[in-house]
Amino acid sequence: MENIGCVNKDFYDWETNMRTQLLEHDVELLSEHFGAEKRKSESFYFKMEADPSGRLTNLFWADSTSRRAYKFYGDVIVFDTTYNTNRYGLVFAPLIGVNNHGQTIILACAFLSKETTESFVWLFDQFKNAMPGPPPKMIITNHEAAMTKAIVQALPTTYHRLCIWHILNKFSEKVNPPTLRDRFSDLNACIWDIDTTIEFESKWLTLITENGLNDHPWLSSIYDLRDKWVPAYVKHVFSAGMLSSKQPESSHAFFKPYVSRKNSLMDFVVRFERGLAKQRHEELYADHVDCNEKPASLLETSMETQVAGLYTKALYQKFQKEELKSLKCFLQCTTSDDRQRVYKVTERIKPGVSKVKEVVYDVSADLAYCSCKHLESCGIPCRHVLAFLKHEQVEYLPDKYLLKRWMQRTKSALVFDRDAIKIKDHVDRCVLMRRSTLSKLAITLIDSASMSEEAGKLLLETLQGVQEKIESMGQEIGHAQGSGKAVASDSQTVTLMDPLRARVKGKEKAMDQLKRWCIECSSFPGNNDDTTQSMPNTQSSPIVSLMDEFDIYASTSSHPVL
Repeated sequence: MENIGCVNKDFYDWETNMRTQLLEHDVELLSEHFGAEKRKSESFYFKMEADPSGRLTNLFWADSTSRRAYKFYGDVIVFDTTYNTNRYGLVFAPLIGVNNHGQTIILACAFLSKETTESFVWLFDQFKNAMPGPPPKMIITNHEAAMTKAIVQALPTTYHRLCIWHILNKFSEKVNPPTLRDRFSDLNACIWDIDTTIEFESKWLTLITENGLNDHPWLSSIYDLRDKWVPAYVKHVFSAGMLSSKQPESSHAFFKPYVSRKNSLMDFVVRFERGLAKQRHEELYADHVDCNEKPASLLETSMETQVAGLYTKALYQKFQKEELKSLKCFLQCTTSDDRQRVYKVTERIKPGVSKVKEVVYDVSADLAYCSCKHLESCGIPCRHVLAFLKHEQVEYLPDKYLLKRWMQRTKSALVFDRDAIKIKDHVDRCVLMRRSTLSKLAITLIDSASMSEEAGKLLLETLQGVQEKIESMGQEIGHAQGSGKAVASDSQTVTLMDPLRARVKGKEKAMDQLKRWCIECSSFPGNNDDTTQSMPNTQSSPIVSLMDEFDIYASTSSHPVL
């Protein structure tokens, strides 16, 4: 310990000094960082917007991996703005999807200064410009008026679904607790277990009337929006199995160890990218499992063997559960003609308890539909349809029941943006390979030169000359950003400043009353005209030196960087 040369307080003091130097240079650093990412990959997209005073208000960015993933998994996205993780109080707004393993993935990120309709419209417009392919089929959000208006304007063809999880959580706040406790099971069954809209409306009105809640304003308001959150109304639209916006909640929990409210924007992005790298590593690990491991078989049927070679492991296990439960389903044909056949499917849940569904087989389309709409909403055939196929002695699952987005080969296609430019994934591999080659050569030269003083001097002089040439090349490229400039993906250059720092609620009054003692004049600031004498010098270093310092600061900050 005595050889370290510093104590813990030295690190805190150094961090405080770095924070002082970074003041009023946050957006400048962030612009330089995004510019470097853009130079490394043309597929990197970002856009900045400022208010009339030149302060950053909105920021949107998406890297090549996210843009490429949208092509395959952009049919359903979840949008949430409940996560504030920066010192300026900007709203962090990630756009989240689900990959073929059922894992949460980040499709794009944004910072918004206000949660207004105009801000959301701006974000969705940038999202459409950045992403290859058409707008998403479904978007799941919280119940906010500004967000709803923005979706109608910017995404008119996208089905807007409200988060059922957030709505159900409000029942304990809005409804009388004894009433909710006594009839919660009935209310839960009314929402989740009913397949038709007519049956839902009938049972809902019965429950409301029996409990004297006909005039309850909140229940009336969510009933009016039933076509946006009740499963019976929304299951006909594909949702990738996402019933709510709990995906961002789990994503927030994942990124929580990496970021905090104390982060500057640049600090947040660096730490967030580290968490994102770990998240993507989990996806690569799941891909590795699919390529090298054979999933265990339960029934050893021809259909199960077929699906095992097509689906990812996570989706194959879901299919296995449905196939296993199909053994408890019994069919009875109720009507039949040349156009269709209707079957009553009875599923035995446990002794004395069963559920009844209806399967309709369209003869001309050669396709079976179930009243539970599991195939339409999740993209996997339900146990009732599988029972029908077994009844019809179908050995292999027809292609009509297989959704490509759940397959192992989903990401094998090429992706092009709106300008017909190929979006390449894992662009950093070229940088890593180049770094590896240069590192091996450098180590060999150092080992050889260290054995002779003349050779060491020659290598040192040569490396110093090469370093000067490389630095001059980097400055020519780096100066394209300019001091205090932010260059967006469309090469539009604007002057931006840091947003105003947000104050923590509950401390504003205390901050207003805080006074600092002036050492030189022995008084409080405000009592004399020269109040700036005791203030520290906050003049910061140029942007180039700050970038070098920030690399050290981000890796040695007292806050854990996992």
